[in-house]
Amino acid sequence: MNSLFIAASLIEPAVGLIFWTTITFILLLVILGKFAWKPILTAIKTREKSIETALKSAESALNDMRELRANNEKIMAEARNERDILIKEARETKDAIINEAKSKAQKDADRILASAREQIINEKNAAVTELKNQVATLSIEIAEKILRSELSSDEKQKALVNNLMKDVNLN
Repeated sequence: MNSLFIAASLIEPAVGLIFWTTITFILLLVILGKFAWKPILTAIKTREKSIETALKSAESALNDMRELRANNEKIMAEARNERDILIKEARETKDAIINEAKSKAQKDADRILASAREQIINEKNAAVTELKNQVATLSIEIAEKILRSELSSDEKQKALVNNLMKDVNLN
């Protein structure tokens, strides 16, 4: 029984122990309340405020980033539009230059062709004139040779003059 009593006394606290434990606990609560709770609560409130400020800053940064992204997309769209306009103007300029070059080349070709035709006509006329002159010269030479052979005697000359006179009188 003795051992049972010792075991029971260990399980049941004594009144003095309960009293001193309670006083120590209350004293600990008072000391903690006076010196520790206020700094702990202040630190917690400060921490809450810093977390809240950080969340607001993060949200603000997120909104700023969204605005920047929207502005970037707007700027990119404007840049694409300007690029398209520049490409269109470049194509139009290229087409205008090509058309102008074609037109100038066509005019030059027409001018060269007209000049060549005129030169051909002039050379043809010159050749025809030269040919007429040569034919006339040859005709005169042939007529001269024929006349010399026909009019080699005096009788032939008198007969020719008489025939010419008759033709003149008839007309």
